[in-house]
Amino acid sequence: MSRTQRVDHWQDPDAPEPTSRKPSASVLVRDEEGRVLLLRRTDNGLWTIPTGGLKKGETITQCGARECREETGVEIEVTGLVGVFTTPDHVIEYRKGDKVTEVRQPVNICLRARPVGGEVTTTDEASDVRWVDPADLAGYEIHPALRRRIEHGLTANAPHVD
Repeated sequence: MSRTQRVDHWQDPDAPEPTSRKPSASVLVRDEEGRVLLLRRTDNGLWTIPTGGLKKGETITQCGARECREETGVEIEVTGLVGVFTTPDHVIEYRKGDKVTEVRQPVNICLRARPVGGEVTTTDEASDVRWVDPADLAGYEIHPALRRRIEHGLTANAPHVD
């Protein structure tokens, strides 16, 4: 059985045209030392903050908490809003084998949060999970769209809105 591969495009004039838009939550989780919770995606090998699609019947806050728990094992409390990220510069292509199954332009609401329980663990979606000092983030391969969310969350108090 072939696994879905994710290809993120950023400011790419040759990116395929989006076929869908789907709301999602991402979570910038910082511990008491100010470190950022990162995970390495299994579908593209890039580092990211916990992120995932909004399900029917849940709020964006519930989505962020669920995704964080599912991807990292960490339980969180949402404390604020980093921003709303909808730029057409970011397009995500999903493939199974040679077939493109979906091309999505994300509508992402990035939340601020703090850990309140759980334990860092790897999952089917995360081959590695760790707390990273913000000064060390440059050494991690993070997609520009996600780096944009992280940097805004670390440097600005007012929410970003595309």
